[in-house]
Amino acid sequence: MNWLLYLKSLHVMAVIAWMAGLFYLPRLFIYHVEAKPNSEMTRTFEVMEERLLRIIMNPAMIVVWITGLILVWQQHQYVEHWFQAKFVLVLAMSAMHGNMAKWRKELKGGINTHDSRYFRIANEVPTVLMAAIVILVIVKPF
Repeated sequence: MNWLLYLKSLHVMAVIAWMAGLFYLPRLFIYHVEAKPNSEMTRTFEVMEERLLRIIMNPAMIVVWITGLILVWQQHQYVEHWFQAKFVLVLAMSAMHGNMAKWRKELKGGINTHDSRYFRIANEVPTVLMAAIVILVIVKPF
């Protein structure tokens, strides 16, 4: 029984959960910004955003990082150029996660300065990063 395959499976499951959150949270921000301030709908979005981040996204990101680092160390992939490029993109994805956490706090605190168009554009960043990461992992172009 190859424990690395189980670890890789856990890594992929955590990536899926993390990406689902990274795709959904900006969509919630769009609805939140478009809702009437201090309304019941606004409070509902605040709860949804906080729970998505705390219960799904944060734990998934932690599992992605832990399992990913173990996998790369065990397979000595850290010397591969495709992995080094992927690592930079995963750092960028993590930075995007951090920005989303910051935006959630700003929305909850009523100090948001972004409109729904901003969040619509921000919603595309994880998609572009994910596409590049998947290509690097599958194709290993360099």
